[in-house]
Formats: sequence, C-alpha cells, structure tokens
Amino acid sequence: MVEKYGHFVDGKWIEAGEIIPVTNKYTGDTYGEIYEADESIVNKAVQNAYESFEKNELSAEDRFTILNKAVTLIDERKLELAELLIYEAGKTRKDAVTEIERGISTLRASAEEAKRITGQGVALPNSADKGKLAFTVRVPVGVVVAITPFNFPFNLTVHKIGPALAAGNAVVLKPAEMTPLIACKLVEIFKEAGLPDGLFNLVNGRGTQTGEYLLKNNLVDMYTFTGSPKVGQLIKSKTGIRKVALELGNNSPNIVHKDVDDLKRAAELCVSRGFSNAGQACISVQRIYVHEEVYDQFLKYATEFTKSLVLCSEDNPDGDVGPVISEREATRIESWIEEAVQQGAKIIVGGQRKRSQFEPTILADVSQSMKVVCEEIFGPVITIQKYQDIDDVLHKANDSTMGLQVGIFTSNIQIVMKSIKKLKFGGVIVNNVSTYREDVMPYGGVKNSGIGKEGPKYAILEMTEEKLIVLDA
Repeated sequence: MVEKYGHFVDGKWIEAGEIIPVTNKYTGDTYGEIYEADESIVNKAVQNAYESFEKNELSAEDRFTILNKAVTLIDERKLELAELLIYEAGKTRKDAVTEIERGISTLRASAEEAKRITGQGVALPNSADKGKLAFTVRVPVGVVVAITPFNFPFNLTVHKIGPALAAGNAVVLKPAEMTPLIACKLVEIFKEAGLPDGLFNLVNGRGTQTGEYLLKNNLVDMYTFTGSPKVGQLIKSKTGIRKVALELGNNSPNIVHKDVDDLKRAAELCVSRGFSNAGQACISVQRIYVHEEVYDQFLKYATEFTKSLVLCSEDNPDGDVGPVISEREATRIESWIEEAVQQGAKIIVGGQRKRSQFEPTILADVSQSMKVVCEEIFGPVITIQKYQDIDDVLHKANDSTMGLQVGIFTSNIQIVMKSIKKLKFGGVIVNNVSTYREDVMPYGGVKNSGIGKEGPKYAILEMTEEKLIVLDA
C-alpha cells in the first residue's frame, strides 16, 4: 500500500495540492505520495507556528522531557524507521540503521542541552556604573524554518529540529521532496511525545515552489538549510538580515603523507568513507592526495578493498553500496567520469552504471581542473593523485571554492601543525578521513561550504539571541 502524506499544521494533516510521487530508489516504482503545499498552506503553517510560539512557553524541563520521550519512541521503532530509509532513500541496511541510531544520539544531546542554555555576566568596570548590574540571557529566535536534504533525511532533520525545539522555538519543516516520508513519521512521533500542537509543523513540496513561499514569509525569524551552495546562496540573497545557518557542499580532500603509521588503514578508511551512502555526503572522501613514495602501495590497497565491496539490490539491502538518489544523478555522474577519461583520467576500478546503481569507482591520472576533482560529485567516486611536496599538496587541497572538512594522515607533528594553520576548512581531521563526524561536534564550513555551526550545543547558539539585561539600583 502506498502511503500518502499532506501537510502537518497545528497537529493535524491537511491533504491539499498537487500529488508528488516518492519512489523506491532501488526500482524507481512509486513507494509513497505527498501533496505539494501552495502559498496559502505555507502561510497557514507559518502563522500557526508563530501563534503557537507566542502562547506556549515551555520550561527547559518540559523541553527536555518531550525530546527524551521522542528518543524513546524512535528507539522503539528503530527497525521500522530504518526499513523506510532503505527504500525511500536507497540506503543499505547498515547505513539506514546507523542513521537512525545517530539521530537518536542527536536528539538525546539536544534534550540535555535544553537544560544548559545560559547567558553570562557582564563586567561594568567604569566607576560611574556603581549600583548597576549587567548580564545576558539567551532567548529563542521565534519561528525557525528548516529545509532538509535527501541524503540523510532523518539525522540531518533532527540536527535542526532537536536544537530548535530545545531552544524553545517553533519550527516549520520542509523536507526534501525525494525523501519526505521519514520526516512525516517524525512529526507524528513528536506529537505522541507530548509536544504542543503548532510548535512543529511540516509542509511538503519542491524547493522551487514550497521553498520559495517559505522564503517570502516575513513571520519567519530564521532559516536553517542543508544542501547545495547554489541554493544556499539563493536563500541568503532572499532572507535579508534575518538569521540563516547554511550547511553546504564540499569536495573533500584527504592527504596521505609518506610517514603515515598504517598505510592500509588509511587506504581502507578513504575507500570506505568515499563509498558509504553511495558517496552522497557533504564530507565524503573525494580527492585523495598520496605521497609518491607510498602511492603505488596505497593504490593497491584501495583497489583491493573496492573490489571486495558488495552492491546492494532491492532484494539484498545488506550489501555495502546502494543506489544514488535517482537515475538522473547516476547519469550525471557517468557523464563526469566519461569527460574525465576523455581528458586523460584512468578508471582503476568500477565506472559502470545500471539505472541508478553506480559501481564504486576509483579514478587516477586526474588533474585539478577536471569536474571529478574541482566540483562536488556526490556519488561513489574517488580520485587519487600523487604529490612530492607537502606545501604543494596543502595548496592543492585549498584549491577549491569550498571548505567543509579535510583529512590528513601523517606522524610528523610539524606537518600536523602546519596543516592546521594552512588548510582553509571548517574542520581538519588528523589521522582520519574528512568524513569523520561525531554528532555533538561543532560542524560547519568556510568559503562556499556555509555559515554557522551544527551540533546541538552549537546549533542552539545559532537558534537563540543573546539579550542584554542591565539592572540599575
């Protein structure tokens, strides 16, 4: 049976708008359906969130309790929710279960942070200020619009919803139209957990319509978005001086120096994190720079590991690599590889497509100007280049309009210190890959990779305002 969802406003579902099919990413068959919100539905959802925020002032203990209740409900339904992710998002079973578990941890951390939101004392050293006391408090911004991506439709959604609710805001969520069903389950779980109606509304639809209406609504106080730099720039250009948090793309570099302690481990980490979630992660390993002295051995380890990976199918989601989000994206990836080969790149392993399933692929003999290197491929493709000089490779790693995270493997403390200083990224991961992320970390990039930080504690800072209080005796 095909599940059909509309828009969740004030604790009730509204079925209105054009129907958009949600496909099984393994087969392309219709798996569910959503309605697309028009401007009247969007405005109703935002207005209701605004009114609900004004009348519902939940205590920190209330917010903590509701978030923890949601954690319990999600944990009880973990396998059911993971099964939905497998087909809606094309996940492998292990990736789907891991994403639900990470989402649980993210919400649990958000619940804890609800009790830790504090201001600070402000010194007034001027002698004329005797009898005055100053301090700050942090207050919720109000209505937060969360626009979430298809690649991690559960965990990246709770990375926005959890901190927003923990901080005391009302939220209007627009999930990606390709993977909206897990978000629809989430709003029902929060209602069951006791969240007052209207504090978490959801509107379904495409970014080009529903998203545009959300950007036009002046009752929205903040936008938090994960997606492409192009859309992030559009959001920033249309939101004026209102707050935005943007987590955008990357084409993650990883440097393997000749003095790495365990070359095989480095190779297997680079490969496994380049192909996990079919390479559809902002911090997936994409560009690998290997010192010429260990290049051949690294390539051997990487090739052997890649050949051992098992492709998933609808009947077997227990493999290592699932499909990408659509056949259109798989075709784009294929065209980028063909272009790179025409420009001199060599396919070491993989390179074949069957509908939306793309073989994990290693490309060598690539150059910085190729799309597979200088743009974000967002698929199961990694490129490997050799280098001689550490300063040169640091320059190559920085040779990008993006700067989210970078990995470097070395046992030389001088190189570590130089890399920390020189690499222009939001995160520098030493002796692990760019893909490393703990959900409580401050996570965010520089350049075209975004503005602001995620991670519950840090997102709450983005989703609150610091208010100054002065008491005069």
